[in-house]
Amino acid sequence: MALQQTISPVDGSVYVERELADSAQVDAALERAVAAQRSWRATSIAERAAFCSAMVDAFVARRDELAEELTWQMGRPIAAGGAEIGGFEERARGMIALAEESLAPVTLPDKPGFTRYITREPLGVSFIVAPWNFPFMTAVNAIVPSLMAGNAVILKHSAQTPLCAERIHQAFEAAGLPEGVFQYLHLSHPSTEAVIRDPRIDHVSFTGSVGGGEMVERNAAGRFIATGLELGGKDPAYVRADADLDAAVPGVMDGAFFNAGQSCCGIERIYVHRDIHDAFVERAVAWVRQLKLGNPSDPSTTLGPLVKPAAADFVRGQIEDAVAAGATAWIDPGEYPLSEPGSAYLAPQVLTGVDHSMRVMHEESFGPVVGIMPVDSDEMAIGLMNESDFGLTAAIFTRDIAVGERLAQRLEAGTVFTNRCDYLDPELAWTGVKQSGRGCSLSRLGYETLTRPKSFHLKH
Repeated sequence: MALQQTISPVDGSVYVERELADSAQVDAALERAVAAQRSWRATSIAERAAFCSAMVDAFVARRDELAEELTWQMGRPIAAGGAEIGGFEERARGMIALAEESLAPVTLPDKPGFTRYITREPLGVSFIVAPWNFPFMTAVNAIVPSLMAGNAVILKHSAQTPLCAERIHQAFEAAGLPEGVFQYLHLSHPSTEAVIRDPRIDHVSFTGSVGGGEMVERNAAGRFIATGLELGGKDPAYVRADADLDAAVPGVMDGAFFNAGQSCCGIERIYVHRDIHDAFVERAVAWVRQLKLGNPSDPSTTLGPLVKPAAADFVRGQIEDAVAAGATAWIDPGEYPLSEPGSAYLAPQVLTGVDHSMRVMHEESFGPVVGIMPVDSDEMAIGLMNESDFGLTAAIFTRDIAVGERLAQRLEAGTVFTNRCDYLDPELAWTGVKQSGRGCSLSRLGYETLTRPKSFHLKH
């Protein structure tokens, strides 16, 4: 039996070891899912909501335990771990509340002699592939809506966060969810691809890298099934000359450095109007200096390690290349003893004197670094913000909300903000453009990707 090991970024130890499912176990899980979905689709939305709500209750009751496990699996500071549990609850309850209206039949104007309407039918079995960086919140984005829509779910979680799949399953067990409606599998990459190809899978939701999204599309090709792909990001923020720096600096910098920068929708590029550029940089550097890099199990730590040493070394390489090309690094890594090549711990960094020829300004970093560029106008800012292969979110900080909204309309991104960033509202569609993916989750629109329309044309 093949084994999967989870190496904790906290201390490099083996934190979890699990057996990978073999072909017989995968086949049995798929058979259970298909059989369970036949009954599950016949339940009312109110019944589904009761099960899902009870799951959330059971899940949040273990908040402290879950937060501690999260710290050891992927390195998030224990002081911030509870926020993920809260986000899981907010999104789950939000999508439960939207289900009745979102899944209601579409009624049409009266037509003499006919009854006409459209129902929203479940797809069947949904295969959800979830990432490690926000392992509960990204998974719940697909799990709860899929179940509320009448689908059965099989969850494959990242090898870095296998306990997250198990804890969600335990919460559903505590809620009394019928067997087979929600399952998880620990899978190798080849087995994951085989599941996507399996004719018993009717929908795939994937959150991860562009390369991972390409893998999903390759294996789903020719099957004509629904796929939702949330991929990479290189999200920009623009701070206009009229922005309130007291709010903009902490808002933007928290968006860049929360979770050690390991967020698909984290801020990775900042454009600041030249009139306030120097003042912004001064405050931004001061904000970053108050971060405490350390063991994430220490409640005083505010910046934990990256998920693995290789990820930290990748970001180190981006920073070194930028400095070699003329960028200025404002933080001395020597002030952070834990940060050294080959370590998952990485000193935060703010770079100026950057441009789009540098890797750090066009490659996804997924780490605690951000580049800041001065701009002379709104036009210049919008052009630079859109000059990217990615388009997940983008943010504008300004006191003039009308202007901010007009500028936001021109941004090539799935979600645009004014005066905030790095946030998912369950009532708003979560989607991306360009290499940030395709499809939609959350909101009423998200339910459309988890169902298919069925038209009724009844002649009297």
